[in-house]
Amino acid sequence: MNKLSIINEIDEMMETYCEGCFVRKQIRKEQGKTAAHRFCISECSIGSQLQFLGNELNKVGTEHK
Repeated sequence: MNKLSIINEIDEMMETYCEGCFVRKQIRKEQGKTAAHRFCISECSIGSQLQFLGNELNKVGTEHK
């Protein structure tokens, strides 16, 4: 996987699943921005996939140095 394809996949996932996410909006409304962010990182399956892709992006970025 190259850097551009990873970035495109991240963008597509965020547009498809994260924008307009009711759960994130509700948590943010009730508990604040930090709690919503924590949910996305630790409990959301899409957040886990985004973390994986971010790690892959970091690997690709360091291979060329």
